[in-house]
Amino acid sequence: MKFARILVPVTGTVADNEAIELACQLARQGKSQIHAIYIITPRRDLPLDAEIDSEIEKAEQVLEAIEDVGRKESCRIDGEVLQSRDIGSAIVNEAVEREADLVLMGSAYQLRYGQFDLGDVVPYVLKNSPCRVLLYQSAYSTEE
Repeated sequence: MKFARILVPVTGTVADNEAIELACQLARQGKSQIHAIYIITPRRDLPLDAEIDSEIEKAEQVLEAIEDVGRKESCRIDGEVLQSRDIGSAIVNEAVEREADLVLMGSAYQLRYGQFDLGDVVPYVLKNSPCRVLLYQSAYSTEE
């Protein structure tokens, strides 16, 4: 299966690097474009377009690290920082806007109240995505 445009939301976890490596492998097969996005969610008491320097700096560091992974994989990755109150809808909207063929999401293994949990974002994207979604879960780790 070949994908022309791959969208990879990133958050700064180990799962991001592994998801980007997988995206690069898929991209080489189909000469795809890879677009990574980092989404900042401003606090509710701030305007949506508020400049949150610490968050912007973190986002830029995460995207630089992702672009480094791409270079090691001989793969070009375009990165972008977005701001949204709802991460799931921001991912879906970006997939629509970029006419993505695939949303490749990395997910760290997480527990909530002792039970495996995907959170709110992954189910929302799986339900509402206009294209295929590939969920990459990193290996379970007891390390924090």
